[in-house]
Amino acid sequence: MPKLSVVVPLHNVAPYADTTLGSLARNAAGDVEFLLVDDCSTDETPAVIDRWAARLPQARVIRHEVNVGIATARNSGIEAADGEYLTFLDGDDWYAPGHLDRLLRATEELGVDFVRHDHVQATGTGRVVRRAPARIRDRATDPREGIAYPGMETMVDYPFVWAGLYHRRLFEDGDMLFDPALRTAEDRLWTWRLHLRARSCAVLGLHGIFYRRGVTTSLTQIKDSRQLDFFPAYDTLLAELEQDRDAELLLPKAVRTYCALIAFHTEKAEEYEAATARRLRQESAAALHRMPPHVLDHILTTMDTKRSTLLRRLRDKQKAA
Repeated sequence: MPKLSVVVPLHNVAPYADTTLGSLARNAAGDVEFLLVDDCSTDETPAVIDRWAARLPQARVIRHEVNVGIATARNSGIEAADGEYLTFLDGDDWYAPGHLDRLLRATEELGVDFVRHDHVQATGTGRVVRRAPARIRDRATDPREGIAYPGMETMVDYPFVWAGLYHRRLFEDGDMLFDPALRTAEDRLWTWRLHLRARSCAVLGLHGIFYRRGVTTSLTQIKDSRQLDFFPAYDTLLAELEQDRDAELLLPKAVRTYCALIAFHTEKAEEYEAATARRLRQESAAALHRMPPHVLDHILTTMDTKRSTLLRRLRDKQKAA
């Protein structure tokens, strides 16, 4: 059994795949395997994968006959992984040399279910270190401590699943697979579930992963209905939290984040396809009415005036209808 499995989903990332896969070669020392998941690419990505797989004896290639999205692509890698630990790398990002070795050694020393860490945001030639929003670093903590405080940015607001390392035991019952129905926001639901279900975690000051920002093919850049998958993601989360032992403590954080996402997308609705913009407004109003009323009322009184006014108008339109 390898010590570490790295799951790399790739779909139409030919301009970046050499950088991504080349960074694996510079992290190939030690007992590590690379699971390269080609999610039915239609550009030159498969050829780049094959070229690097021939140079990396630790690499295994998994190919999808149809494009099924990043959630299912990650799941394919999880299900094929043999490592004691798992991590993820998106097909247009890359590692600094030696990053995986440093990450694995730090995680084993702490003996926790998972760790999260900082990353470097790469926009063109610019580089900015983005710190994980954790108050406590480099020691084991309860993952639920990374959830609360609705008015603060906390670890569930840091949904970069590739900025971490996860023990295999988290995946053994299938509960930590990604939701295949979600084309976007799958990382947000997964991050919440991670903090709800794991028993121990830590945040490290490592920043050896480079996140490529502003790529035109990135799901963050799309303007169609896939942007709206945060609705089912957060509806699922709220339903799960209402049954949680800490529901009273945790629901305000989830509701506030859901409201913030509704406001964010509504404010940029004119950038979306017309049908998507109409659906966004309709689903936003309906979502506000699905939220626990007493929690929503409290959250609206604590948000800034601009967003709270927008959200109240959406809710009131639904009432009038």
